[in-house]
Amino acid sequence: MADIDIAREAKLRKITELAGEKLGIPEDQIEPIGHYKAKLNLDYVHSLSDRPDGKLILVTAMSPTPAGEGKTTTTVGLGDGLSQLGKKVAISLREPSLGPCFGRKGGAAGGGYAQVVPMEDINLHFTGDFHAISMAHNLLAAMIDNHVQQGNELDLDDRQITWNRVVDLNDRALRKIVIGLGGTANGHPRETSFSIVTASEVMAILCLSSSYADLKERLGNIIIGYDTKKRPVTARDLKTHGAMSALLKDAMKPNLVQTLENTPAFVHGGPFGNIAHGCNSIIASQTALKLADYVVTEAGFGADLGAEKFLNIKCRKSGLRPSLAVMVATIRALKFHGGVELDKLREENLEALEKGLPNLERHLNNLRNHFGLPCIVAINRFTDDTTAEISLLKKKLAHHDVKVILADHWARGGEGALDLAREVVEKLDTVPADLKFPYDDRDPLWKKMNTIAKQLYGAKEIVADTKIRAKIRHYQESGYGHFPVCFAKTQYSFSTDPQLRGAPSGHVVPVTDVRLSAGAEFLVVVCGNIMTMPGLPKEPAAINIDLDDKGNVSGLF
Repeated sequence: MADIDIAREAKLRKITELAGEKLGIPEDQIEPIGHYKAKLNLDYVHSLSDRPDGKLILVTAMSPTPAGEGKTTTTVGLGDGLSQLGKKVAISLREPSLGPCFGRKGGAAGGGYAQVVPMEDINLHFTGDFHAISMAHNLLAAMIDNHVQQGNELDLDDRQITWNRVVDLNDRALRKIVIGLGGTANGHPRETSFSIVTASEVMAILCLSSSYADLKERLGNIIIGYDTKKRPVTARDLKTHGAMSALLKDAMKPNLVQTLENTPAFVHGGPFGNIAHGCNSIIASQTALKLADYVVTEAGFGADLGAEKFLNIKCRKSGLRPSLAVMVATIRALKFHGGVELDKLREENLEALEKGLPNLERHLNNLRNHFGLPCIVAINRFTDDTTAEISLLKKKLAHHDVKVILADHWARGGEGALDLAREVVEKLDTVPADLKFPYDDRDPLWKKMNTIAKQLYGAKEIVADTKIRAKIRHYQESGYGHFPVCFAKTQYSFSTDPQLRGAPSGHVVPVTDVRLSAGAEFLVVVCGNIMTMPGLPKEPAAINIDLDDKGNVSGLF
């Protein structure tokens, strides 16, 4: 059966009943949106602050491949497995973007018998958070152009306006555009661009904010451009941050849904891991930790992106501390990194499997040695994985002193992840985490960038032209040197070349731009040819998504 058909057969609990029974949330603190999804009252969320935290488990993965690794599926399966062991557990995930949904992926709510539901709602409009973020972002853009049109009291240099517009779709035609055409009534013509909503600084701000006051303060700090004397101009200068906060009032409240097996799941916020910081909201993770003994969360793409940013940005900013990392891998993905093409991945190939292992090993080394996290390797099992391949994988990883657990949650739900859940509980009880950060807040920005590239990516150096290095020095000297760095690069390789598989070493990381996110409080380091507006593939998933006469959605998978 397709994922969507499996989801429709699930016996869902009313969200108010589930929240009370599984997490002890009073019914009057839940704001239902229909029967099976809800938001939590923010005052109630803040009232939980004195409670002790549960244990936080970070699910990450090796470098992604076109074959898929199943990180979200494993997160859901592990949560259901822990629940079957009788543990009080909650899952904490990002919201899917419509861009990949209609583009290549077709959905991102788990898969098989390890899904969060209602699947159609989560993958489409859900609770409207993404729309609120896009409206807040685009309101600021409209206010900027209106300010210039109405006399430009702030003396904005329209050649140095850095704030663009966003839409939650993959639309390459919007990467570079010209606005304000058609005469004086339509504004001043200028070149600008669109990004996807998941790359918006407003998205990052919402995910990193702890309260309405924090949200409004951060929004006010957004730098939208520079005046003719090269001084920064902010959203606060335009007096727009209040209205933006009002648009985000409900979006700030964490969303609560459930898995196919009725495990509570907080699904909130959705920055991409390759072009943004790749983590769900701090407020959702903190809420889950106050309400459950075990919280399973995930971070976008491979551990070099999502997990690195989860630890260096989200944990650094919030005080969150994971106790354990689960590294998701597949036999297929390892063979792909060993040089096998997509159409040959079902065939046994021990040589390619061994050749691809360094990719997984580097990710493990990074988490264990550079961040101090205990690790477990979860092999998301496929039916064509052979006994010989599994034996070789376990043998080759034995010297790393990490358990390699086969997980069959896609086919069997929580039952298929029981071995993984048992190992997670045992590891949490016996091996303490010693979280550390590869760089210090006080390190210069250029040093932070070099640290990530050299220690985690295996690069020889980072390079940037004179103009880019001057921007970095300017941000350093302007008081932003204590910010963490957020790399925007391809997710398919440790390098900036998506075709360079495995674990390349000695490569050069070219920095093509740096962008200050003063509200989110990090510096985006753009590398190689990465873009913040994806394009649709030759055959978009949208062509298979449909609605029948009874209102049933099909084509999501």
